[in-house]
This record gives sequence, structure tokens and C-alpha cells, in this order.
Amino acid sequence: MQTPTTSDSYLWRLARTRAHFKGQLLRYVLVCALLWSIWYLTGHHYHGGGMPWPAWITLFWGLGLATRGLTCYGLWGTESWTEREYQNLVREQQAQQR
Repeated sequence: MQTPTTSDSYLWRLARTRAHFKGQLLRYVLVCALLWSIWYLTGHHYHGGGMPWPAWITLFWGLGLATRGLTCYGLWGTESWTEREYQNLVREQQAQQR
């Protein structure tokens, strides 16, 4: 595996973050499928109303994962704001030079 050059360090870090997120997403899907299967196979879905216990895990872990995904893909987080502001400044500078 090659190490990144200094000019590509940002892209390398971004790629590592996205790859890590995809691994987390796969674990989330597999674990949630297992938990829902356990809940279904143990017959607890026949007892009373209320929310099934795997729903809480799915909900809160999913919210955390969604936040991580939004940050990792640049839709939320201060790093994406910094990058967006940098791109705006570069465009302004290029427009002034013309």
C-alpha cells in the first residue's frame, strides 16, 4: 500500500474516514438484522403492544451512524464548512484575476 504524498493527505484522510464509515454501516445492518431475528424467533412479537426492544437499538445507533455519515460525506460538520469556504475564496480570487 502506498503512503499518501503531502498534497494528497486530505484526500487520503477522507478516503480512510469513508472506508471506516462503510465498515460501521455494514456492522450496523448485520447486528440489527441479528437482533430483529432474535426478537422475532423468540416469539416476543406476540406479546402486547409497545415498541419491540430492537427498535431502540436500531433507532439510536442509526441516529449516531447517520450523523457520522453526514459528517464523513461533507454534508455536515465544520470540516465541510471550512472546505466550502476555501472553495468560495478560491473562486473569488480567480474571478478577481480575470
